Amino acid sequence: MYNLHLSEDQLAIRDMMRDFVSSEIHPAAIDPARLEPFDPPLPIELISAASALGLRSLALPEDDGGADADTLTRCLVAEELAAGDTDVAAILTETAVLAGDLFGAMMNDEQRTQFLPTFVEEEDFHLALAAREGGDQPTLGTEYHRPRETPASATTAKADGDEWVIDGTKVRVSNAPIAKLFVVTADTDNGPVALLVPADAPGLSVAETPRAGGWYHGAMGDVEMRGCRVPAGNLLTGGNRDLAGLYGAGSVLTGRPEGQAINVGVARAALNAAIDYAKLRVQGGRPIIEHQAIGEKLASVAAKVELVRGAVWRAAWDADNPGGRSDGSLTDLPHALVSQVAAADMLHRAARDAAECFGAMGVMRDMPMQKYIHDTRVFRHSGGGVDDAKLRLAEALAGHDAR
Repeated sequence: MYNLHLSEDQLAIRDMMRDFVSSEIHPAAIDPARLEPFDPPLPIELISAASALGLRSLALPEDDGGADADTLTRCLVAEELAAGDTDVAAILTETAVLAGDLFGAMMNDEQRTQFLPTFVEEEDFHLALAAREGGDQPTLGTEYHRPRETPASATTAKADGDEWVIDGTKVRVSNAPIAKLFVVTADTDNGPVALLVPADAPGLSVAETPRAGGWYHGAMGDVEMRGCRVPAGNLLTGGNRDLAGLYGAGSVLTGRPEGQAINVGVARAALNAAIDYAKLRVQGGRPIIEHQAIGEKLASVAAKVELVRGAVWRAAWDADNPGGRSDGSLTDLPHALVSQVAAADMLHRAARDAAECFGAMGVMRDMPMQKYIHDTRVFRHSGGGVDDAKLRLAEALAGHDAR
């Protein structure tokens, strides 16, 4: 049965995150240096403080040191973090989602024994998916994304005794500058594989992507491997079936509801800032929130945020309840794509409308509103972008697989 009633545990986690963001993240996020959209310093101390709450290991089972959090719970956490700082939310959510996949179905027991204890114990242990090749272009146009065959990778892995030797470059990899472990996709003589590559592996180097030319959230960089050697046991045998979905992705959040939840958090922060200001600013003898024009604009923003949040939660429920479509509880559509299409344009407009309540101050560089607009605009183009998501949704409507 389709049900979005939050459990006591989910409410407790959400409220804990809201208090943490209010007391720790928000005061630092409105520092003038953090409001610079193109070159803000990465808030390492805030990321470490949030990691201490167990946010990197949310998706892991309790026996492994995690919280066994489902997709909806991770969306709640992502939204609260993003309402404070988008970069903190992007980095921690990227690691948390990839950790759930990696230490779940993708790793074998020996790999878990090797990497899991260190991941749980070290608060600065982050993960990254290195799959996107330079020059990758999605298959768009009259054929949409078909054929869905996994393209050949320019990154190769060759067996050499009891090691793999990797050569190639992966571009625009989320979390790359701070990651301690990469999941790298490569081609071999026997087909595509995914390999675990520690950041300190010989022959691996990372070049951080300049923010001014990158337009991204969190941390991002290019990963170059030249004669990079890893043990043969680092082959992810459990993940080979997922390589078609991994190919070309710069972030594991691409097309996931957790990524859209971050967008909701940014727009919610813009709405709250506009409401607070509208209650303080007096014009014509009364707060401007009591003026009809401002009241209608704020109401429109609030409606957009609530509508998209509902779509994101529905996508999360869909991910956690695979039988929901077969029993008729949900329509037979890829709801993660629906939420992405809804969020990309609607939340950008919401942030822009919220900024208009400030008048000219809404676009000043030392005000948070201009950053909220910038952040929601980044979401319109992240991953494959909203146009790409619309074409994937169109394939579903046409009866084709919209992975």
